[in-house]
Amino acid sequence: MPGEAPAAEGRRRARADAVRNRRAILLATEELLARHRPEQISMEQVAAAAGVGKGTVFHRFGSRMGLMVALMQERALALSEDVASGPPPLGPGAPPRERLLAFLDAVVDVVARNKGLLAALGHAASTTHKVATDDDHRDHPVYRSWHTHVSALIARQRPDADADTLAHLLLAGLTSEPVQRLLEEGGGDRLSAALRVVAVGVLDGG
Repeated sequence: MPGEAPAAEGRRRARADAVRNRRAILLATEELLARHRPEQISMEQVAAAAGVGKGTVFHRFGSRMGLMVALMQERALALSEDVASGPPPLGPGAPPRERLLAFLDAVVDVVARNKGLLAALGHAASTTHKVATDDDHRDHPVYRSWHTHVSALIARQRPDADADTLAHLLLAGLTSEPVQRLLEEGGGDRLSAALRVVAVGVLDGG
């Protein structure tokens, strides 16, 4: 029918524009986080840096929290794929102890390459609600995925242990102010080594 081709072309252009805008917004957010602390970044600044309207940012991500979560999900996607189907020890096939240590190394690498991002998630959670609770942090999709994986590996290695709580303890420090300062100073290797010491203690504890 006449008009179908132009309409289809219009939909394709709209989808392409949406993909381009999303990529530009996430990149602008990442670049701002490299120069500023999370609490210093506004949705208006993100929109200006991305070259889009403020309404576009809110429409795509809903809030600062939604934007930060989306950015973390984007940057953590490759790690999730490696965990699900990559080669061992990060992927399936290695003993739980080796997989856990490899995963924690990989998490530190993701966080170190995206300095301030986990802090941004924590800040977004604390400003989204009048009173922040433990569940604010646990509701982040990336954190929830990481916690599920770590907890499962601990449970396989230590069936007698409280794997759920131990997984929280292993991951909780990543959003702390001292750890963020350590990463800003290039201390990713120190963080990885320290996290391995704690993980070994968890896996070998009586």
